[in-house]
Amino acid sequence: MNPRVEPFSETRSLTERLAARLTPEDQQLQSMTDASPVKWHRAHTTWFFETFVLRPFVPGYRPFHPLYSYLFNSYYDQVGERHARPARGLLSRPSAEEISIYRRAIDAAVELLLETAGEPVHQRVTLGINHEQQHQELLLTDIKHAFAQSVIRATYLEPKPPRAAGSAQPAWRRFQEGLQQIGNASAGFAFDNERPRHPQWLQSFELAELLVSNAEYLKFIEDGGYQRPTLWLSDGWAVVQQLGWAAPLYWERRGGEWWTFTLGGMQPVAPDEPVCHLSHYEADAYARWAHARLPTEAEWEVAAQGQPVEGNLLDEGRCHPVAAAGFEPFGNVWQWTASPYVAYPGFRPAEGALGEYNGKFMSNQMVLRGGSCVTPRSHLRATYRNFFPPAARWQFSGVRLARDA
Repeated sequence: MNPRVEPFSETRSLTERLAARLTPEDQQLQSMTDASPVKWHRAHTTWFFETFVLRPFVPGYRPFHPLYSYLFNSYYDQVGERHARPARGLLSRPSAEEISIYRRAIDAAVELLLETAGEPVHQRVTLGINHEQQHQELLLTDIKHAFAQSVIRATYLEPKPPRAAGSAQPAWRRFQEGLQQIGNASAGFAFDNERPRHPQWLQSFELAELLVSNAEYLKFIEDGGYQRPTLWLSDGWAVVQQLGWAAPLYWERRGGEWWTFTLGGMQPVAPDEPVCHLSHYEADAYARWAHARLPTEAEWEVAAQGQPVEGNLLDEGRCHPVAAAGFEPFGNVWQWTASPYVAYPGFRPAEGALGEYNGKFMSNQMVLRGGSCVTPRSHLRATYRNFFPPAARWQFSGVRLARDA
């Protein structure tokens, strides 16, 4: 296979392998407004390549289906009208098999184009690959949430034996104050929200070697963490009261013990594993209870610079956090930061519809760093910025503490 085609083909194939574990009925599920059916993820990522690669770069291109642009557009206002997001689960047609046919047709057309295409096409396809990798992660987080709504508690994959807990003890890494360079300046791919690279002054700080564990978070619960308003941001406390939060998402008490729902079914909460499925509000409240704080995204990036992108990522096939053996900035759980998702100095969104990809969400969101157990390894780098609303907790999100030095 042409080496310039292989990354595209492998990414598209991985999405299909992830979906192959599911029945057509599973692929139809939409358990909440923030989630999407697996079938829709498969179709939307295909629509992305059709809309932003084939249409502009293939002369006289004719759309695969006249309605697909309406059905599978996510939020690109400049592309046209779209089906309402909360109603994606009502789309019984096209079927999962029809989406497979759609994917195969677009794949063949893109692969043919890549055989002779110039650099602009390859750059656009690279963006599409990274976009699809984001949806591979969403596919898994969304189906986990959907499966958790049923008393059947379906198993997506057989759980692997837990990784043996390392001998590392809780410790802190110290970083001296100074002027640091933040953001991406490489010639390789990066999203526009990672640029431009810019200087930022940081005070001396310390970052925890290990992520906060289930055992540590359980102490917060047992100390009345969810009943003490002084620990919470005002908006967070309102959400706790409104939704009755008393533990991380998917935790349940059974016979006096805590269990959690995983993609491998119900499992006892493992003390050494990183706590997962926390909102920013919960992460912030825990940090305050622990007499620490959340790191800023700049602090996290400085700590991760030069570290290999290794750890418990999607490539390991666990799809569940594991105990860490030491300082592992990448993998396991996305790490909430104290930083709001805003533009870097000098940021300019791209022209046209692709400028809507990141820039228009720079309001009411918080930054997460580091990737999770369902993030593809090749998708990550130290400058990568993820972002979600502070109340979101269906993602694989957790806590790494920081404190002033």
